[in-house]
Amino acid sequence: MSPSTSSTTVTPDTPGSLGVLLRLLHQQFAGAVDEALAEAGFGDVRAAHASVFTFVPPEGMPVSELTLLARVRKQSMAQTVDELEKLGYVERRPSPSDKRSRLVFLTARGRQIRPLAMAAGSRIEGQWAGLIGAGELGAVKRALGDLLASVGRQGAD
Repeated sequence: MSPSTSSTTVTPDTPGSLGVLLRLLHQQFAGAVDEALAEAGFGDVRAAHASVFTFVPPEGMPVSELTLLARVRKQSMAQTVDELEKLGYVERRPSPSDKRSRLVFLTARGRQIRPLAMAAGSRIEGQWAGLIGAGELGAVKRALGDLLASVGRQGAD
């Protein structure tokens, strides 16, 4: 649902609208990234998979840590990892420090996703900068970064 098709217009001045505006922009952004990935031959990657591709480091990571970073339920993350494993994007290997634990690693195919998604994101940001101006978009990004850092500090208290 876009603001132009909703029965109630949401504007930046609408009380409580920040979440709606962020969600709508995220949908636009994620849709464009999904489209770019599909064009590159990765049409089986879904937006929900981003929680894995975003956080798995080269040295691997347990599902429990992915769950915390992505802020999703363990069951949801386990299902996402299972799906990506079946699709050939990740593999699980024993942890070198704890043989009882298994780490999630990106496969060669999985390692192709992040650079493609980042390039698509840069193109989208360029398009958005063309719409509202590079300075304005930079100010929005700085403000969101500052807010995220402040909320993170607040949550750590």
